[in-house]
Amino acid sequence: MAELFDNYRDNYRDVVQSSIDFSGLSHSFFMRAKADLLRELIAGRLGAEKPAMLDVGCGVGSLHPMLRGIVGRLSGIDVSLESILQARADNPDGDYRAFDGNSFPFDDASFDLVTAICVLHHVAPTARGRLVNEMRRVARPGGLVCIIEHNPFNPLTRLAVARCEFDRDAILLGAGNARRLLAGSGLRETGASHFLLLPWATKPARRIEGALSKIPLGAQYAAFGTA
Repeated sequence: MAELFDNYRDNYRDVVQSSIDFSGLSHSFFMRAKADLLRELIAGRLGAEKPAMLDVGCGVGSLHPMLRGIVGRLSGIDVSLESILQARADNPDGDYRAFDGNSFPFDDASFDLVTAICVLHHVAPTARGRLVNEMRRVARPGGLVCIIEHNPFNPLTRLAVARCEFDRDAILLGAGNARRLLAGSGLRETGASHFLLLPWATKPARRIEGALSKIPLGAQYAAFGTA
């Protein structure tokens, strides 16, 4: 996997954009929706002001500029060294480290918020439990672990994945599967919320999405649990 994403250091955003061009939406629209969802989760489930965050499988750090002011100390790890180098160049205020695919380079209970955003579909199903266990290990007591993934029940999501060069071997997982992984690692109060149902960022659209978040209609979902 490291070699695969090393090749996309310079054009990652362009490749993603080409896979979603049919929607008429920009890559930044989807990034902003994720940032907004994380803001809501932090306020509703964590309560910490500007929590210390670890982004597992952070890639080139495309989301991180949108998290300024939402989180405090921001760290990212990835198996792709080239992606880490690009993330450092684009986000000099972040702490980016290479990841060997097994153990995270951080001590136990180091972060308030630990995320894996569109990562697990690249991980073999037999290895996902180990990754989530590591996420749980570095989360502080009372901290939040959050998985954001593509919704396999959304046909447009499946089309976007099929069109993406580096998603050709992806194995999608539903919200129920993600919640079972979180519970299996010992996390409490697990939940899930679907989003990206409507192609607008207006407040009315967000309210409608919020009302329908328990129904697996949105293009993506967040599954989360408390350490």
